[in-house]
Amino acid sequence: MKVILLERVEGKGVLGDVVTVKDGFARNFLLPRNKALRANSNNLKAFEAQRAEIEARNLRNREAAGKSGESLDGTQYVLIRQAGESGQLYGSVAGRDVADAIKAEGGKVDRSMIVLDKPIKTLGVHEVKVKLHAEVTVTVTLNIARSADEAERQARGENVIASQFEEERLADAEAAQDLLEGGAGAQEGDYEA
Repeated sequence: MKVILLERVEGKGVLGDVVTVKDGFARNFLLPRNKALRANSNNLKAFEAQRAEIEARNLRNREAAGKSGESLDGTQYVLIRQAGESGQLYGSVAGRDVADAIKAEGGKVDRSMIVLDKPIKTLGVHEVKVKLHAEVTVTVTLNIARSADEAERQARGENVIASQFEEERLADAEAAQDLLEGGAGAQEGDYEA
């Protein structure tokens, strides 16, 4: 299906371009969200008549997104989640969770603005892109931890999973050394046989 783009669409074109896209993409995404018009003679004439107005509106929207993006870019959000010993989350963090965390701190985003290539399934610090406008993308940082204390340690750059395994290894080594030295229930004294 041929459409006239009313804003920049990644991988397809910029405002005013007449492009050919798959029918489903046009019917289910571009047309309902007013990102494009069907490319017929009436719509082409109407678009050319309103082109300056559409470009001005797009510019205003981009500037507004840029201003809100300045306050949002580089911010960090802490999400407390349950996870196993190896750092695997019970479940995952999806775009909705990220949007809810940003909204809780006063940001104005929709979950459709969150760009996740795949769901986040591990503890740690993750960078996530937020697309505020077709031409404005900012990055926020998610600190996913099991507790507030763990989140603070991760924020300082500590790998809590590796340090947890190291603490357990040291405790096991200390217990083994104690056992070798005669600890763990050994008694001193004379034994009669």
